[in-house]
Amino acid sequence: MPAVRNVLVVGGGAAGAAAAILLAEGGVAVDLVDVKPDVSALGSGITLQGNALRVLRELGVWGQVEAEGFAFDTLGLRAPDPAGTLVAELTDIRTGGPDLPATLGMYRPALARILIDRAAAAGAKVRFGACPQSLEQDGYTVLVTFTDGTSGRYDLVIGADGVRSWTRRQAGIDSEPQPVGMGIWRTFTKRPASVTRTDLIYGGPCYIAGYCPTGADTLYAYLVEDVRDRSGLSPQESLATMRELSLAYHGPWDEIREQLTDPSRVNYTAFESHVLDGPWHRGRVVVIGDAAHSCPPTLAQGAAQALEDASVLAELLLAAGSVTDTLWSDFTGRRLDRARTVVEASLQLAAWQLAHERGDVPGLMARIAHLVAEPA
Repeated sequence: MPAVRNVLVVGGGAAGAAAAILLAEGGVAVDLVDVKPDVSALGSGITLQGNALRVLRELGVWGQVEAEGFAFDTLGLRAPDPAGTLVAELTDIRTGGPDLPATLGMYRPALARILIDRAAAAGAKVRFGACPQSLEQDGYTVLVTFTDGTSGRYDLVIGADGVRSWTRRQAGIDSEPQPVGMGIWRTFTKRPASVTRTDLIYGGPCYIAGYCPTGADTLYAYLVEDVRDRSGLSPQESLATMRELSLAYHGPWDEIREQLTDPSRVNYTAFESHVLDGPWHRGRVVVIGDAAHSCPPTLAQGAAQALEDASVLAELLLAAGSVTDTLWSDFTGRRLDRARTVVEASLQLAAWQLAHERGDVPGLMARIAHLVAEPA
């Protein structure tokens, strides 16, 4: 019998939707709420490594993800020269296993829709435009009052509400993200036929110039720079800034730049990072995903670690007869060190770039790949 009968999941992103799917399929009554008015997700594209694909297969959505995304098994490194010269082609480790691709890119809102639809089909009750207003614990349950005046009592509340997590603060968990020193320009546009995998260029006016195919005819491209306040730029100015920065990069970038015409497809985000050092729960409230840990996307492991959190938590809750200290100890033991290692490695890559140091990037990336190749 599951350790819980009914659960509230706060946040409809990858971690929240995954937890809702697995728990609902295990016979738990699940309410999932998200403050957004609909399933639309911020951002443009998302890079999913093999260990993320492994969890998506567990969720029963791998077929849909594979059909909508773009899979590849190599990583290209190009020079910041007038030709965008390809200097290396690396074969990625298939961290999800030999029967899954090493990497898949896809449109982030498409992934969000697939996961939410799957959660609803599994039996979770999904409400958008709703969020909790208060949490009151009595030791065994949590009374939750919502902003629309409704309330509910739950055996467990799962906070999967992102890096600015309301749930984390309400539970009394003191952990806030800190700036990394980098900012990223992203765009979503048409895919030139020459782009069939992620290529990275280090150097030039940006730390990284990269792109990732996301479907048969789409990609997202990104430029990482020293963080600065870009909030005062209009959409047209943002587009012009990204185009100007991209002028230093060539090869497929010359084709990508021709497609950079829509200001609504450009966004800018500052890198932040944190990891909750210690148990991720307080009583009957637990946080997962970006609410518990976040890192710059230098290893493309953010979504993968969030999905792993949900998978491990659901596995433990469905196998245990009750919520005990042993359950929480097992959850912390399986997730904290692994997530912290990924966060620290992501930060190390960023630190080398900020200091213009030539660290052992291939060695670090290989070490993390071997770590996450083992199921969480």
